[in-house]
Amino acid sequence: MPSESTQHDRNFDDLAERFSRNIYGGLKGRIRLAVLARDFAEFLPIAPYVPLTPDKTLNILDAGGGQGQFSVPLAAAGHSLVLCDISANMLALARQRVDELQAGARVQLLKCPAQEVAAQLADTAPLFDLVICHAVIEWVVAPFELLDSLLAQLRPGGHLSLIFYNKHALVYKNLLRTNYKKVKSEDYRAFRGSLTPINPLTPEALLEYAQSRELELQCHSGIRVFYDYILDPEQRQREPDSVLELEQKMSRQQPYRDLGRYIHLLLRKKPDES
Repeated sequence: MPSESTQHDRNFDDLAERFSRNIYGGLKGRIRLAVLARDFAEFLPIAPYVPLTPDKTLNILDAGGGQGQFSVPLAAAGHSLVLCDISANMLALARQRVDELQAGARVQLLKCPAQEVAAQLADTAPLFDLVICHAVIEWVVAPFELLDSLLAQLRPGGHLSLIFYNKHALVYKNLLRTNYKKVKSEDYRAFRGSLTPINPLTPEALLEYAQSRELELQCHSGIRVFYDYILDPEQRQREPDSVLELEQKMSRQQPYRDLGRYIHLLLRKKPDES
């Protein structure tokens, strides 16, 4: 597995509004949400992605959930949600979203690192049916330690929805931009204020981790498998409906899947044998 970065875990207080605008304010966000909604509808069919049934209401943790773009609608559909983040500004955006969707009665917001969720909850709190960890592990110093702490909060038979920044995509885009010096040195450190993560990971490393923890792989999708490689900004905005259609179609096809800017793995924790 890759070595851990010596940097600090990233706090997005300084970039909360920009993050919201750049990631979810346009086609990038629509692609991410469309792939996730498709994956959930097929492999974890819960509301709002399929009609809600009484036995499908879940206890959900969104670890490092930011503004809750994906998880708050789950609460609005009837599920219970704990969302934690270290950024007060991100949590303020999440609160706005909770209020907009009138989901407040089912949402608990915690200002704490994802690694400390257990310490923030009551000893009698139930384990989670679903843990969401989207675009978080690439921003922390010790990603596999974080995942271990989250798995400890997941009930046997529960699901982990994991999205991470794909190192293969980072390398390939630098090749396309002729940043050969970065590729040769394998130094992809971003300039201050950039949204390039401190600790990008490969799909192979995460699949190896999942296997080592006896997690069952249910779904493996790429997110933005070609959109980010369209370098001309004007061409990027052409035919957004076609982009959405083709991104979803190609998100599980090789070799496109493993070139996605992000990778989504839906993993199931091994049930108790008793």
